Amino acid sequence: MCRTLSAFPTTCLERAKEFKTRLGIFLHKSDLSSDAGNAGKPEWNNKHSKERNFSEDVLGWRESFDLLLSSKNGVAAFHAFLKTEFSQENLEFWLACEEFKKIRSATKLASRAHRIFEEFICSEAPKEVNIDHETRELTRTNLQAATATCFEVAQGKTRTLMEKDSYPRFLKSPAYQDLAAQASATNASPSSCSSAEPSHT
Repeated sequence: MCRTLSAFPTTCLERAKEFKTRLGIFLHKSDLSSDAGNAGKPEWNNKHSKERNFSEDVLGWRESFDLLLSSKNGVAAFHAFLKTEFSQENLEFWLACEEFKKIRSATKLASRAHRIFEEFICSEAPKEVNIDHETRELTRTNLQAATATCFEVAQGKTRTLMEKDSYPRFLKSPAYQDLAAQASATNASPSSCSSAEPSHT
C-alpha cells in the first residue's frame, strides 16, 4: 500500500532537515582563511544534490582521506574538528599550499611563498607546523628560487601526519559519528520517499 503525504514530513523530510541542521552546526565551527577559498562554506544550494549529495559526501569521508580532502564540506568539517584539538595549522598549511600551486605570476609566487614560510614553516611561526629540521631547511632553500613545488616535501609530510594521526580521531569523534548516522538514515530513505507520492488509482 502506498504511503500518503501525511506520513512524509515525519520521515524523509524531517530526517533530511535534521541532517542539514547538524552538518550546518558542525561546519559553522570552521573559519578557514581566504587562502582556503570557499572550503569553509557548506554547499547545499543545488536542489538536485541536497539530500543525496549531503549523505553520500559525509559517508565518503570515512572511505579515504583523499575523499575527505576533495570535499569542501569535508575539509570544513575536518577543520572544525582540528580546532577542538588546537591542531588546525597542518590543514591550513596544506590548503595554503594547494592555493599557492595555482599562482601563475612569478612575482606573486615569490611573495606568497615567503608569506607561507613565515606563517607556517619558520621557527616560532604563529602557525608552525610539525615538520623535521631537514624539511624546514630544504623549504628555506627552495624559497631562494620559488616555484610552485617549493613546499611539496613539507606539504606531503603534513598530509601524511594528518592522515595517520588526526584523520582516524576525526572519524571516531562523536561529532562525525553523529553526522554519519544521520547520513546513513537519509541515504536509506529514497525508496520510501519516492513512494510517498499519493496514488492516482
